[in-house]
Amino acid sequence: MDNNTLTVAELKRRGMAAIEDGLKRGPIRIIKRNKAAAVVMSTADYERLAAAGGEKPPGMSAMQWLLAQPARGRSSKRELDRRLDQERDW
Repeated sequence: MDNNTLTVAELKRRGMAAIEDGLKRGPIRIIKRNKAAAVVMSTADYERLAAAGGEKPPGMSAMQWLLAQPARGRSSKRELDRRLDQERDW
């Protein structure tokens, strides 16, 4: 796990100040019950990623766009399902 993490408890306690401090070091991984739950990134990082992903054709839902993207991973469906089951078991 990277060093730029923030627990949900710390986020509740410090609020936006915790996010602002963390973003000085890059994207922040939010940890809930000892598992990665979300990532917070700066608007500039988000816009850069969104621009790299290309435009979504009009009339296409986000899910349709995602499903239309080429596969880039090497994991089998079985392996992905196993990992998702482990992640959801919290």
